Amino acid sequence: MLKDYFRFAFKNIVEKGIRSWLTMIGIIIGIAAVVSLISIGEGMQTGINEQFEMMGADVIMIMPGENIMSIASGSSLGENDIELIKKINGISIVGSALTRVAKVKFKDEVKYTWVSGMPTDDAQDIFLDMQQMEIEKGQERFKKTDMHKTFAGYLLSHGEFFENEVKLRDRILINDQEFKVVSLMGKIGNPQDDSSLLIPLDAARDLFNAPDEVSMIIARVKPGVDIDKVADEIKERMRKDRGLEKGEEDFNVQTSEQLMESISTILNLVQAFIIGIAAISLIVGGIGITNTMYTSVLERTREIGVMKAIGARNEDVLVLFLIESGILGIVGGLIGIIAGLGMGKLAEFAAVSAGVELLKVTVNPVLITGALAFSFLVGMISGIMPARQASKLQPVEALRYE
Repeated sequence: MLKDYFRFAFKNIVEKGIRSWLTMIGIIIGIAAVVSLISIGEGMQTGINEQFEMMGADVIMIMPGENIMSIASGSSLGENDIELIKKINGISIVGSALTRVAKVKFKDEVKYTWVSGMPTDDAQDIFLDMQQMEIEKGQERFKKTDMHKTFAGYLLSHGEFFENEVKLRDRILINDQEFKVVSLMGKIGNPQDDSSLLIPLDAARDLFNAPDEVSMIIARVKPGVDIDKVADEIKERMRKDRGLEKGEEDFNVQTSEQLMESISTILNLVQAFIIGIAAISLIVGGIGITNTMYTSVLERTREIGVMKAIGARNEDVLVLFLIESGILGIVGGLIGIIAGLGMGKLAEFAAVSAGVELLKVTVNPVLITGALAFSFLVGMISGIMPARQASKLQPVEALRYE
């Protein structure tokens, strides 16, 4: 009996032709948007988690601003903060960096890019480990005696930033000061890092006229030490040093795990907002199915009368119309899933082509199953009222309908 219901429902959908496709378009758009966004979001989340795992769970980051989104605020960090953090129990090593956008000139071509000053002592290892930086050619790290020397990013050394490739021993002008290229970095995976230049921290302070300023401080805790307690101690000491009350901080202190959670929260909020907008398409799709099913009831009134005259019960007619509306929903959902995954893969391809390897699509079987079930449910719910109307028709009245 159920097989006959589905066969009859499919036959009616196929006979409607273009009207069936127009009915499903709202479901297709909504499911495609949801699937593509969630797949991309989960892929990005996985990529971010991998990056933070490589960074290590023993790292604490101190940045200016009240939170991670306000780094460009008017507050700043300096040598006094570095010395204060070094004195806290449980800290094994402290490093700092100074980052600015600078004018860069190479062979008469001028561009602007990020230039970061890195420490030349043991703290340099923290930054190299964080970025998982690999060196293709040249020095593995800065020496303490290095001053006007630079590491060039992947895009510079492969001719994707300047017209000419930057090579070892080439000279580059940064804010009109000459630096010698002593190392070519491997690909990190995003255009900002891959087009950047690294220079010694002292050279950066001189270059940017910021003798006591840093953009970020990173501390590594000793093995076995509670990193959260150390982070709380850093906050307390810095508040006291600056004469600030709790909640008035003009800096933020986060462990790598806390930073990962903050980024995840931001991603989830953005994702939820966009999915909420996409849900409007599902509502429109449901209204479209309802409208089509009402029209179908009117068109098939005599057919319903014949079915009832030869023994069909009210529940038989009800189930038939519900299955038909459910099939409209699930077919729309299936097409939407395929379209959504295709859109996600196109976005991934575009990101990779632009040098951003963090944007990847994750195909989650639970998401696929849930999207199919939800689209079928939307179809069924949208068809309830028309199906009830069809099932309540009296055979005599239905046969007389023209």
